[in-house]
Parts: sequence; structure tokens; C-alpha cells
Amino acid sequence: MSHHNKSSLYHPKYWLSWLVIATFRAVNTLPFKIQIIIGQKLGRLIRRFSTRRRHIVETNIKLCFPELNINEQQKLINDTFTQNSIGLFEISSAWWAKQKDLNERYEINGLEYINKFKKDGFGILLIGAHYTHLDLCGIMISQNIPLDIVYRKNNDPVFERIITSGRKKFFDEVLDRSKLRTIVQRLRDGRIVWYTPDQDFGGKHSIFAPFFGVNASTITTPARLLAMGNAKPISVHFCRDPHTHKYLINFKPIDRSYPTGDDYQDACILNRSIEEDIRQQPDQYMWVHRRFKTRPNGEQSLY
Repeated sequence: MSHHNKSSLYHPKYWLSWLVIATFRAVNTLPFKIQIIIGQKLGRLIRRFSTRRRHIVETNIKLCFPELNINEQQKLINDTFTQNSIGLFEISSAWWAKQKDLNERYEINGLEYINKFKKDGFGILLIGAHYTHLDLCGIMISQNIPLDIVYRKNNDPVFERIITSGRKKFFDEVLDRSKLRTIVQRLRDGRIVWYTPDQDFGGKHSIFAPFFGVNASTITTPARLLAMGNAKPISVHFCRDPHTHKYLINFKPIDRSYPTGDDYQDACILNRSIEEDIRQQPDQYMWVHRRFKTRPNGEQSLY
């Protein structure tokens, strides 16, 4: 049980959080086409008024897509704000989703890779990235395979309560990313555990490896989990088709040699796999995070 008891969650300091949640709840009752229009307008507002987020997104896009000219970069920056804003409604809709409403909205490929490893008795580490529709696609996946997810606690206890109770409806286990022993045990038991290692978690258990050609602090935990949990890696990627609005979910094996036992090699393989996936629909990736905030010694901040 959390140390925030129920009554303290209704303390005035959390009223804004409840208001935000009520707003999402209201928007989620509207048809998805209208949610997209609201998301587009919200994206323009955030881009205009949140100078900090804009600076982060602009920096990331310029670092990662140097091959694009100024106009193309600007278009990708604008599209990123639009997609990340629509993503707020997609993620929140996952908290209240009903299975039957989702059935027609996605297409899934590559389940045979998962079935093969499961038949051979292996646990599977599903390796994905932070796309704007993370939770929603997670629920769609959970309709096809039983799934544990690894997550980091939300700093706001109201959001933490709503998100976790939403996730617990669909996922077998919701595992705190610091509980490595539990994760390893689930893998050894032949479970499927979903892990998203694409953010900058600081120096600990991380190594620098190229991501879109930029030195990025890359977590070494996935390779350790695979070795300790005697599990197999599979990459999961999803995007929303810009025309049909259907979600396309793809599973594929990661490089056969992974994990190689060499931290740097492993980090390169991992980043390359994630990068290939992001390039398919780059505006639906969460470029709003400071992916390159940790720098090698002596290097100044990129943000």
C-alpha cells in the first residue's frame, strides 16, 4: 500500500491533478477523429508556450536528423508536438479502455516469433521504446499474449494511482524497474516481460553508445536480465497509420548475437534496433524527453 492514504490524495494540492484527469476523461468520450483535432490544436499551444519543451524537441531533431534541411526539420518538430499531444489522449484512453472497443483498431504481426520461444520454454524480454501511444498499444498486445510490464513510478501520487490501477486491469504484473530480482524470476518462469530501455537513466548501469549517431547514455540492464533470466529478446514496435488511424504492432527478433557479453556491443545493437523502428514514423516518438542529457566527462550539456 502506498504511503499516500486515500484521503490525502484529495488534499487541495492535488486538485489540479484531478482536474487534468477529469479533462482527459471528458476528451476520451469524444470520437477519436475529434480527439486528433484537439490534439493538433493542443500541440500548437504547447509548442508556442512551452519554450523548454520546444528547445528539447528542436535540439533532439537537429542532432538526430542532420540529413534533413531546415524546413524538413521544422516540419518534423511541428509534427512531433502534434503527435505527442494526441498521444496524451491515447495514453489516457488506455486507463479507461474497454477490450471490445479496441479489437477493430489494430493489426499485429510477428506473433509467431513469440510463440516459437514460448514453445521452447523460454521467457521473453520484449524490448520497445517510448512512443506516444505506449499504454494503448500495450493493452492491445495484452489481448494476444499475457504480459508483465516494467515501469518507473510517477512522481504525482494521483497519476500514479490512476495509471497503475488502469494498467493492472490488463497486465499480469506491473513491476517497478528497480525490482530486478522479481523481473529475473518472472523471466525464468517463462513469462513475457516488456521493457523500454530507450531513455537516459543517468550514469548508473549505463554506457555511452551511438543513437542516431549521437553518443547516448544507454542502459545495460536488458542484456543482464536476458542472461540472468535465461530469456530471449524480441523487439516490439508500434505506430498509428496516419491515414487509417489503425495501430500497427510488429514483433521481430533482435540480432541473433544479442546479448554478446560485451556491454558496448550490446548497447550498439539495442540502440540500432530502436533507431530503425523510430525511423518508420519518427514524429510518433517521445522526442520531448532529454535523451542526451547525460554527457561524457568534460562534455557540456546539449540542452
